[in-house]
Amino acid sequence: MTKSKSSLSFIKPFVPFVPEIEEPIRAIALRDKVIWTFIALFIYLICCQIPLYGVAIRDGTDPLYMLRMMLASNKGSLMELGIQPIITSGMILQLLAGAGILKIDQNDKEESQLFSQA
Repeated sequence: MTKSKSSLSFIKPFVPFVPEIEEPIRAIALRDKVIWTFIALFIYLICCQIPLYGVAIRDGTDPLYMLRMMLASNKGSLMELGIQPIITSGMILQLLAGAGILKIDQNDKEESQLFSQA
């Protein structure tokens, strides 16, 4: 059986430059996961309220209003230019994979790794 070419093969040249996180030595307790999730959420929500210096916030229509509501962000905040592009690209990749537009075999370790790194 021949293996089909992955739709994420263009990522391979960049793989050596992407940092990897090692798997934990022991199982992480649910309590620790919940604590770190709330810490990350708290930091995210605080950074969504910190305005960027020098960004003029004008009244008027906001084309990203619905996205700001979903991500709890303010216009011209620190997170708008910080992590929002990463979150949005991750959401788009998940949507494309879920819709079957990107053919990803999650059982294949290499394809799964390429998808995570993308």
